[in-house]
Amino acid sequence: MSNKIPYHLGIIIDGNRRWARERGLPTLQGHLRGFEKLKEVGKWCKEKGVKVLTVFAFSTENWNRSKGEVSYLMRLLKKAFSKKEIDRLNQDGIKVQVIGQRERLAEPLQKAIKEAEELTKNNQEGTLNLAISYGGKAEICQAIKNILKNDDPPNEISEDFVSKNLWTADLPDLDLIIRTGGEQRISNFMLWKGAYAELYFSKKYWPDFTEKDLDLALKEYAHRQRRFGE
Repeated sequence: MSNKIPYHLGIIIDGNRRWARERGLPTLQGHLRGFEKLKEVGKWCKEKGVKVLTVFAFSTENWNRSKGEVSYLMRLLKKAFSKKEIDRLNQDGIKVQVIGQRERLAEPLQKAIKEAEELTKNNQEGTLNLAISYGGKAEICQAIKNILKNDDPPNEISEDFVSKNLWTADLPDLDLIIRTGGEQRISNFMLWKGAYAELYFSKKYWPDFTEKDLDLALKEYAHRQRRFGE
């Protein structure tokens, strides 16, 4: 494999429910397997030199799913911010951040997120961003609200200015976006920061995604010539 590794990798998790259905398992079992897979993939990314990993964990549209499924996903997210999981990431030198509509999350989850970010804020081995209650359109709308609230002169509004008002303000642009599950769309994921990201679509459902599949995506990325509209 080439040494050309994406600095910032985004992953759109897809296929948990279909994975479960095809095995005659409850849908929620697919989400649980997906959670375990995320821990594996995060480890592989760090070993391969990816410095920033952003995972689309729960979208603004996911709130429209059944109450039972949403409740289960929220419990899984709470587990992701448990002391055990955060201690593991902290020991690996990983900084944890969350992007999205935090105000829509339950207070205990908001508190757990804040504690995790505080505990890991000085880590420098890598960054794990979890996009929770996140949508690219919602992010841009919030940036516009911030700008209007500050009453900034229109002639001062530039791409850099807008970028500084995004939830992802402190993140570099995405280099590569991987989507599992066979679908070929970005589904409202990081519309601004992913404007020139390379796209890679895997037919594998997320729970079946392997280290070899990650290597294939990185190999494909390494052979592409990025032009940025030039």
